[in-house]
Amino acid sequence: MTWISIIALVLFCIIKILMTCLPTGVVDWLLDKYRLHLRLNNLETEIIYNEMKVDGENKEKIIKVFNEAVVREKYSLYPGSEETYLHSNNAEYSLIIHTKKGNKNIKLFLNSYKDHVDIVKKYKNKIVAYSTYPLHLDILNKK
Repeated sequence: MTWISIIALVLFCIIKILMTCLPTGVVDWLLDKYRLHLRLNNLETEIIYNEMKVDGENKEKIIKVFNEAVVREKYSLYPGSEETYLHSNNAEYSLIIHTKKGNKNIKLFLNSYKDHVDIVKKYKNKIVAYSTYPLHLDILNKK
């Protein structure tokens, strides 16, 4: 009986140490898996603005600004309200971003307003909507 208690105590201590002292790589992987706001990379991302593909330096700047954005709030989507977020009529500009994360194809809809940017993430049959602070994309105004 004493050996069972000692083995159980040792196993509990090992699990406790592993849970509280995870390596940085494991922690980054876990956080990235459940992150709301994606980090885009240049190779697997395609950006569409006014039905035209954005390339080169403009694409790199847009990705950089997008990656630096700060999430403001997450929206609750109710059945039937998805279309209002996907296709906004009163936005200053709209971008569509196609990207890949692992083996998932993800489509992002960015609708910019004066005080915030609505981002709708669509993958598989799931839709997630959230808002960020304004992204200053002067690149789009020059076209």
